[in-house]
This record gives sequence, structure tokens and C-alpha cells, in this order.
Amino acid sequence: MDKTKIAGRGFAGMDPERQRDIARQGGTAAHRVGHAHQWTPEQARAAALKGHANRKAREHQAAIQAAGAQLATFTDPSKTEE
Repeated sequence: MDKTKIAGRGFAGMDPERQRDIARQGGTAAHRVGHAHQWTPEQARAAALKGHANRKAREHQAAIQAAGAQLATFTDPSKTEE
């Protein structure tokens, strides 16, 4: 199937300004009926700390994987065949 035809359909195919307008209306309606989440300062602080911890963990894991990849490509010169 041709992906160029699919890309133009639905919400994703709309003008960005129209998308923002629809999203804005949805957010306003959610707040009006009480379904939108209201963050307290404590909740926002806890979420930020959790996000920071997750980012640090991902960076650490990436460093470990990069080091492992370097070790995997290392060849010991003393074990080369002559």
C-alpha cells in the first residue's frame, strides 16, 4: 500500500493550526467537566525527580552497553595467529 496516501488522512493529515485548535477544545472541555488532572506543586516536584532519575539510569545503562561493545571488538595482540 502507498504510504503517501495514508499520511494525509485523519488528525495527522490536518493543518497544524487546526490540530492545535481541536486539542485546545478538548483540553478546555476536560477541565470544564473535571476530568483533567490538576498537578499540585508536590506532585510536579515528585514527577520531575522521577524523570531525572530515569534519565540518569538510561545514561548509565547506555555507558555500560557502549563499554561492552568496545570490549567485544577488542582483540588481544598476544593471541594473534602468526
